[in-house]
Amino acid sequence: MAAILITHIKGLVQVREPGVASVKGAAMDTLPVLTNAWLWLADGKIAGIGSMDQFPTVPGAEVIDATGRFVFPSFVDSHTHLVFAASREEEFVLKIKGATYADIAAKGGGILNSARKLQQTSEDELVARALPRAWEIMRTGTGAVEIKSGYGLTVHDELKMLRVARRIGQETPLTVRTTFLGAHAVPAGMTKDDYVRQVIEEMIPAVAEARLADYIDVFCEQGFFTPADTLRIFEAGKKAGMKPRVHANQLHRSGGVQAGVQAGALSVDHLENIGDEEIAALQGSNVMPTALPGAAFFLNLPFPPARQIIAAGLPLAIASDYNPGSAPSGNMPLMLSLACIKMKMTPEEAINAATINTAHALELSATHGSITVGKVANVFITQPMPSLAFMPYAFGTPLVDTVILNGECVGGA
Repeated sequence: MAAILITHIKGLVQVREPGVASVKGAAMDTLPVLTNAWLWLADGKIAGIGSMDQFPTVPGAEVIDATGRFVFPSFVDSHTHLVFAASREEEFVLKIKGATYADIAAKGGGILNSARKLQQTSEDELVARALPRAWEIMRTGTGAVEIKSGYGLTVHDELKMLRVARRIGQETPLTVRTTFLGAHAVPAGMTKDDYVRQVIEEMIPAVAEARLADYIDVFCEQGFFTPADTLRIFEAGKKAGMKPRVHANQLHRSGGVQAGVQAGALSVDHLENIGDEEIAALQGSNVMPTALPGAAFFLNLPFPPARQIIAAGLPLAIASDYNPGSAPSGNMPLMLSLACIKMKMTPEEAINAATINTAHALELSATHGSITVGKVANVFITQPMPSLAFMPYAFGTPLVDTVILNGECVGGA
């Protein structure tokens, strides 16, 4: 593996000393940027950082001149449903005509629609369909990603989804973390209580035995799973070695945030419908609040109250929720733009939320999320940009030029 030396970097973004795991509150508005910098990558790791007035000699290194360009640590996308069988643009049209998410779900659409299609698709075909999405998110700057199950809804198909997610991590340069989300919806023809029992008594043991999931998740929402259901499932998951993270407060004040805090979840994700009570519950916990602005945008939901969350001294993470029904985009630069435009986050806050804080949410702080000597060499070089703020400002413009994952160039937009 050849060394890479990136020189004349206009701004080297998110340069941190070892040991900084996440940022919160007012500190989220501070983003360390080294100007007129160089970055040395060797053996798949970040080997050196410095200013061009102290330029090193690295014999045999591939030299990349980044004059006028910024270098970022790769985004860490801590919430996706990247493995699915088919898109759902027909539901998109129904939404345009006035149908709600709940209306579509009640008629067998939504998650159950994706489940039917996935159950009819082989593992190899699912891999073939997911790989282009994986390369798509890499080209827009993502280097580590969480992938959930949840469109299987049977023991066989949930295991199949998780195997596909693991294969994405083996067949691409992406760092992949997997989450078992059997409690995503209740299958047709089953009662909720019967399905919860199946999740606990059959699915969790099977997933644990196959060692296919790092985490466990529940869609804690009205019409889906209650806080009591969520806590029961999490308790079983924790006993099987899977740490909780939770879909919380997307459509209603569902109690999901409080359930996540009670269970010691790594993150509570969505947060479109939270208030003072939920923010107070998060204070004093180690739970990472995670906003998914692509879903709020696509479903015309309220955006998570970032200013209130940060003012309360809390951290905030930003992920894409890439999925076929409510957020059909894994483009993290677009998520930065939505966070700034609709959630009133500063560019510095949004970049911290999509790198160091999402790395923390996936327990990747030691290896990802910042430009730190010794971390994995996951970075991208932008097109020439006038300033850091140009990244979220120029929404829709393909600003990621060169992608380097594990110390090797893998392409660009």
